[in-house]
Amino acid sequence: MTAEPLAFQLFRSAQRSALHLETRDLYEPEDPDWNEWKAGNHFDPAERWQTFHDLVRDTTGRGVEVRRARIVSEPISEYVQFEYDVTEPHNIAAGEQVRWLPRQQTTGLLVPPNDFWIFDEQIVLWNFSDGDGTWVGEERTDDPDLAKLCVAAFDAVWDRAIPHKEYHPS
Repeated sequence: MTAEPLAFQLFRSAQRSALHLETRDLYEPEDPDWNEWKAGNHFDPAERWQTFHDLVRDTTGRGVEVRRARIVSEPISEYVQFEYDVTEPHNIAAGEQVRWLPRQQTTGLLVPPNDFWIFDEQIVLWNFSDGDGTWVGEERTDDPDLAKLCVAAFDAVWDRAIPHKEYHPS
């Protein structure tokens, strides 16, 4: 039996917010779901990833704000197209707010080099990937100064980013 992911535990204990910043154009190149989608099987992501979908739905149902910002290169990669295609039926349907920021519009922003979640503006969960995009681990920090910097970085991206329904990837 595998232990529940740390992010899931943090979702369950979140009281106000869960913010996620994504900065890569490719994640998990060997992921079977991604490879199935590339092969033309465009499955129902809410059904396929029901555990996470339900977790987010339950979290937002408790009044916790869940926001995700994605910094993307344009023209977008095939993987980002996959993310875009599953966002409405998965993330947004579960209650997340999602925005997209073209990388060309990030000049002047100071953004950490690793993706992260911030829970209740206090706990940062770093996500680490190797050069190819394969997830290699995570690290939790409860440093209040670092959390403030990450919230500020997220908010700066969020303020410039385009809401999902208005973003039309190129």
